[in-house]
Amino acid sequence: MRAIGWRLGALAGLLLGILGPAGMARAQGYGSAAVANLGPPGDALFPDLADLQDRLEQQGWMVRGQATFILQGNTNFRAPYSGAASLKPVANARNTLSTDLVIGRQLWHGAEVIIDAAVTRGFGLSNSVGVANFPNNEAFRLGSTEPTFFVPRAFLRQTVALSGETVEDADPLRFGSTRPRERLTFTLGKISVWDIFDDNLYAHDARTQFLGWALVGSGAFDFAADARGWTEGGAVEWDNGRWGVRGGAFRVARQANGLFLDPSVTRGFQVIGQVDRFFRLGNRPGAVRLLYGYSQARQSTWDQLDVNGFDSFGKNPNKYNGKHNLALNAEQELADGIGAFARLSWNDGRTQNWMYTEMDRAVSAGLAFDGKRWDRAGDTVGLAVNLGWISSGRQRYMEAGGIGFITGDGRLSYAAESVVETYYDLRLAPGVNLAANAQLVVNPAYNADRGPVPIFALRLHTAF
Repeated sequence: MRAIGWRLGALAGLLLGILGPAGMARAQGYGSAAVANLGPPGDALFPDLADLQDRLEQQGWMVRGQATFILQGNTNFRAPYSGAASLKPVANARNTLSTDLVIGRQLWHGAEVIIDAAVTRGFGLSNSVGVANFPNNEAFRLGSTEPTFFVPRAFLRQTVALSGETVEDADPLRFGSTRPRERLTFTLGKISVWDIFDDNLYAHDARTQFLGWALVGSGAFDFAADARGWTEGGAVEWDNGRWGVRGGAFRVARQANGLFLDPSVTRGFQVIGQVDRFFRLGNRPGAVRLLYGYSQARQSTWDQLDVNGFDSFGKNPNKYNGKHNLALNAEQELADGIGAFARLSWNDGRTQNWMYTEMDRAVSAGLAFDGKRWDRAGDTVGLAVNLGWISSGRQRYMEAGGIGFITGDGRLSYAAESVVETYYDLRLAPGVNLAANAQLVVNPAYNADRGPVPIFALRLHTAF
């Protein structure tokens, strides 16, 4: 299957590279489903096709897309024992392929409907278990051998201008490249919570930046999602260029790491609020974001798991419980072509994590370097680290042999999990990038008895 994956990835890269306009040096947001057309069509690999995209947009239609192929493997590592959710200690490799076709239509002034149709296939290492900061955010916990079609995004958005002044904003999921400086934005439908919350210029997109889950988003914040990473709900945003305030309500999974969302929207839900502050330090842009989230789901407290039995991990048989989440997210340009980021995240640790990954405290930080500094416009280099910890309740559960949806070796010699990640993303042609990625996982799944684990990856990404 790996040979088939290579052929599918190469074919998708070729087709989208033919269509694509000039590649962007910056990421396009979480799970970049496309690239907004910037600059004249003549800069594209095939100008006539880029010109067609521009003409369609002038008529109120959007057609954009992407393909990302990732081949990732780990070497042998020390592991005196393994459990049901352990990273396999033998050398192995897996690959993933994701493709998106985004179709949009302008309805009336400021309103647009967006549908993202996706086809994916492949698996993460050890079927995406064994590391809390799992090393490939493109790897769903529900992998597939054959191509699988689904619709990750289908939403209606209304933007209301509160000022006549405009600012540049090349969002690949929006029409045009400018927005009113002060505006209200309403979104309703199926989305990723990360489309709106926890954004970061330097670390928020596994298709163009870091691959690790906790470098794409705040590791200890249990973001609402199904097993593929998507949810349904609505959000309201206010921006004025210096401040931003965002709030939303979303559906949660019916079971731990479940594919289906809870049908009882009044009992199972997540609400998130975020305040953004945009500023300049030494005339260089920066931002700080503070997030709070409260989720309520059929999740158990650690004491309830002791009483009801570990078999009830998938769903509390008796009641819904709540979880409080916090995150602080910062980015800052340090010099021309050099940016830094950091995230701190926390949840109350009373209950099991339900949807994202199994961390209760996390700290991440890193640097990104633009290739313009060495005359390679379109290239990017990144270096980052994430440290993750768990609560005493989760530690007790895992020491007793408990298995989570991503961690659990059957035994535990507890230590904080740390992952160092670096990548070089090379622009091959307009709209086509190839990246080499390396990670070192120390104490995988919080277990000092196992590892360290070197992990290597190649990523081919193209977008139009």
